[in-house]
Amino acid sequence: MPKEKSTNKNKLINDPVYGFITIPDEIIFDVIEHPFVQRLRRILQLGLTHLVYPGAMHTRFNHVLGAMHLMRTAISTIRRKGHSVSKNEERAVLLAILLHDIGHGPFSHALEYDIVSGVTHEEISSLFIKKLANEFGSDLDEALLIFQNKHPKKFLYELVSSQLDMDRLDYLNRDSFYTGVSEGIIGSERLIDMLNVSNGQLVLEEKGIYSVEKFIIARRLMYWQVYMHKTVVAAEYMLIHVLRRAKYLVQQGEKLFASPSLSYFLSNNISKEVFETDDKALLNFANIDDNDIWLGIKVWQKSDDFVLSTLSKALIQRKLFKIEISSSPFSKETVKKIRNRVEDAYGLSTKEVNYLVYDKVLSNNAYSSTKQNIMLLKKNGEIIDLPSASDNLNISALAKPVEKYFLCYPNIQA
Repeated sequence: MPKEKSTNKNKLINDPVYGFITIPDEIIFDVIEHPFVQRLRRILQLGLTHLVYPGAMHTRFNHVLGAMHLMRTAISTIRRKGHSVSKNEERAVLLAILLHDIGHGPFSHALEYDIVSGVTHEEISSLFIKKLANEFGSDLDEALLIFQNKHPKKFLYELVSSQLDMDRLDYLNRDSFYTGVSEGIIGSERLIDMLNVSNGQLVLEEKGIYSVEKFIIARRLMYWQVYMHKTVVAAEYMLIHVLRRAKYLVQQGEKLFASPSLSYFLSNNISKEVFETDDKALLNFANIDDNDIWLGIKVWQKSDDFVLSTLSKALIQRKLFKIEISSSPFSKETVKKIRNRVEDAYGLSTKEVNYLVYDKVLSNNAYSSTKQNIMLLKKNGEIIDLPSASDNLNISALAKPVEKYFLCYPNIQA
């Protein structure tokens, strides 16, 4: 039976970060109600971070609503400063930010290694928006133009995706709120109030320079303290390899428990071309959420495959692998010693050890001077990029990627 239409679409949502969020438009309400968007309720924003910060249980659904709320404020600010944004353009940019994360899978970065490879979550988001445009019409077509940076008003895209977009402004505050890591708190209201448009591009008024400095520092601190916390990294790489092992076993002909949609991706190598040409790929992706992954891992604890069961038990029971961090690469001798210890302890082959020992590098780039810079609007009307304002802040130091190396392995007593 068709879904019953709601007669009250002017909803208020009580958000713990911003207070009341208004859904401003009937089409936006209908899009939020769509199963593609409702799926985001079942995907945690921070994946496995709750294994370190137990409060980090907020979802991508929370985040996209928050980003949409900030977008309404930004559009109001830009209009107040004399720039034209039509009602249709406002609706389209609100839809674009609402749907910017719709292409994320559960534990997105882990899935992108093997389960869904060769296609980015942005590309999958575009396919979802196209699909929704078939149902909701031209508003979604315009939202897609904004999302893909093809809209004539470039600043609308920059509000959705740039180094000072509504996505980042929301997730820093929201992730800080739910983890309890206060270093991530930023003055989003102040930053939005300082936004302007000049020559068709998004700019920040010069008096907001100290607020944007704090914003960039907050990003760097949140990456090391939350997103790249060493225990979170250990858990994420364990998840990557449990899924990698499951896919390997299935493609070797082993019958492995999985939900139908997860089984589809374990059994097949789904490329970008398949996503674009076969509706089955997108619809199966739309059916996968955190529950599919955790249910599979719970069952795989009892797998006859030692590697799969070991990784699954460790994740379910939070017996996470040991992880060492270094400012320089680990020597080949050190890595070989660890690999040999694991191989001997468990009686594994060299290939099997690859699933249990990880020697990788982490990179934290809080601000990229190679991407489109944050542009500052001076009082005299001159526009300069943020790195040029180095007299006011040491942006050059913040723009340099910081790399750390890690070695992760089962905690076996020597």
